[in-house]
Amino acid sequence: MLKGYLLIGLSASCFGFMTVFATFAYRDGLTVVTLLFLRFALAAAVFLPYVVRHARGSGLPKRADLLRLVVLGGVMYTAQSALYFSSVKHISPALAALLLYVYPALVAVVSAAVGRDKPSPAIVGSILASFAGVSLVLGRIGSELNAVGVLQVLGAAGVYTAYIMYGDRVSGSVHPVVMTGCVSAAAAGSFLLYGVATGELRFDFTFRGWLWVLALALVSTVVAILCFFLGMALIGPTRASIGSMLEPVVGIVASAVLLSSGLTWLQILGATLVLAGATAGVLSRRPASPVTEPASPPPLLSRDHDPAPQHPQSS
Repeated sequence: MLKGYLLIGLSASCFGFMTVFATFAYRDGLTVVTLLFLRFALAAAVFLPYVVRHARGSGLPKRADLLRLVVLGGVMYTAQSALYFSSVKHISPALAALLLYVYPALVAVVSAAVGRDKPSPAIVGSILASFAGVSLVLGRIGSELNAVGVLQVLGAAGVYTAYIMYGDRVSGSVHPVVMTGCVSAAAAGSFLLYGVATGELRFDFTFRGWLWVLALALVSTVVAILCFFLGMALIGPTRASIGSMLEPVVGIVASAVLLSSGLTWLQILGATLVLAGATAGVLSRRPASPVTEPASPPPLLSRDHDPAPQHPQSS
């Protein structure tokens, strides 16, 4: 059990550094499109050999599932990642990491609206806590709080909500690592096409930029995802999701220490409410049975967070 929590903590910490790595990469000349293309291309290169080996033993996913994976990676996760990573050009990584965590409340709202889950008092409380926390965090948008960045990260949370709801249709029939490999490859393909068409895919950044690319792809994507899966296998998806709430905390601390961009005390109070609401939402949305935990939703958070929807992600 302790090993499982340690793995989830390591996963959340790796995801938490994601926007810090991105901020340093931008300073060394990378564009958003170039950074995300390289991130997903390198992640796909690591995961796809496993996908091939799995396909030889169990066969490829069904055609309908493959099409859904292309939509998940090539459209939804691409949009979520682009919005999330663009937001840190306008607002602090700490604020971006926190605001993304409004998505559990959005998932609860959408699930109730489409009739998937009845809005229990705990879910209603989690929604109110999350949105109250966001209002405290945002305060008055002015010279110190860029509206574009805020709208981008809230848009990323909205797209991530759609990603989770749609990906729920695939997660039960496709192995999570296979799913991650296919989604990463589809996202890399989308950023490649978009970057070539717009001229945003450029490799004229400094050599040091490659260090941030490797850190983002290997630490905040590959290691983060694998540790999440290994930890989840030991403690179950619900406990793993709660442990993943460490991600925005790490993001806030890393941003404050490495980038000198923290939150005010009022925003910290708001952050506490957002994380409390997210934790309550996770606990109430998928209750565990007495025998076993339910299957995990699709694996890409992200945290951009976490490649797992209960967790990037995002992005």
